[in-house]
Amino acid sequence: MNTKLKALKAAFPRTIPIMTGFLFLGAAYGIYARTSGLSAAAPILMAVVVFAGSMEFVAVDMLCGVFDPLNAFLMAIMVNARHLFYGIAMLDKYKKSGKKQWYLIFGLCDESFSINCTADVPEDVDQVWFYFWVTALNQLYWVSGAAAGALAGSFIHIELPGLDFVMTALLLVIFVDNWLKEKSHLSSIIGLAAAFVCLLIFGSNGFIVPSMAVILLVLTMLRKPIEKAMVEGDKS
Repeated sequence: MNTKLKALKAAFPRTIPIMTGFLFLGAAYGIYARTSGLSAAAPILMAVVVFAGSMEFVAVDMLCGVFDPLNAFLMAIMVNARHLFYGIAMLDKYKKSGKKQWYLIFGLCDESFSINCTADVPEDVDQVWFYFWVTALNQLYWVSGAAAGALAGSFIHIELPGLDFVMTALLLVIFVDNWLKEKSHLSSIIGLAAAFVCLLIFGSNGFIVPSMAVILLVLTMLRKPIEKAMVEGDKS
C-alpha cells in the first residue's frame, strides 16, 4: 500500500471524534460570523488562513467593532499562548518532518496536538505522514463546518445567543476526556489551580498568559514527582 495512503488510513479513525465536533462547532462559528454581519467569505477565509477556533470567535467581535490592531495582537497572543507550550512539546516529533514541518506548525491546534502527542503510531506507518494527515483532516473538518455555517447563516436572520460558547465547551470536553484517561491527575490539578488563582488576580481578560507561565514554572519544578506519579499509575 502507498505510504501516504497507509498513513491516511491509520490517521482517519483517530480524527473521527474531532470530525463530529468540528463540523458542528465550525458550523456554529460560520453562522455566528454571518449573523454578526460578516460576509460569507470571511469565516471560510479565516478558517483556512487563521485556523485557531477560539481566536476566530473572538475575531468576529473585533472585526465588527472599533479598529484596534494593538488590542487584536495582544488578544491573539493571550488566547493562543498555550500553543507556545504545544510547540515545545512537539519539537522532537516534528523535527524530522522536512517541508511538512511548516504546515504541521501552522496547523497545530488543541485536537491535533492531543492526537499526535499521544498516538501510538503503528510501526509500519510513516509517522510524519500520520502527523500530517491528522493535522490536514482536522483543518478540513473545521473549514467544511465553517463553510456550511457561513452558507446557512445567509438565510438566518435571528439572534442565536450562546454560539460563541461552543469552543469553550469543546475544550472542557477535551479536558474531561483527558482527566478520565490519565493515570495521575497532578498536572491537571496544577493547571486548574494556576488558572483559578490567576483569574482572581488578573481578571477574565488577562489571566491566560500569567496562568500559562505559572503552569510551566510549577510543572518544571515538580517534573520528577509528576513523572514518578505517572510511572506508579502505569504500574497499577
